[in-house]
Amino acid sequence: MNALRGSRIGGVSYEADTDKDLAPRQVTRFACPRGHEFGVIFAVDAEPQDTWICRKHGVTAVIVDGKPAEQQAKPGRTPWDMLRERRTISDLEELLDERLALLRQRRELENEVT
Repeated sequence: MNALRGSRIGGVSYEADTDKDLAPRQVTRFACPRGHEFGVIFAVDAEPQDTWICRKHGVTAVIVDGKPAEQQAKPGRTPWDMLRERRTISDLEELLDERLALLRQRRELENEVT
């Protein structure tokens, strides 16, 4: 095995942080229902979650500073919406006419056989 003795895969970076500009960060405080608070570091432009799992107790902690973010209901995309992203109405009308013509041909052949 060619691993460094005493190290974990992906556990520690051996790269030095000197001469690197870190992104601006903020600490968001969370309160554990078992009575303690802890902080989680986020980027300044990131919107923190409302809840976080407490590492000490394994329970869900809630945000202390800041208001919980409002959940914005994003309307679901329907199959029609996805189809409209790929095709224009005129393309769809042309495809519909082609398929209807094929169905009419098949129906005429079935009527001739019976």
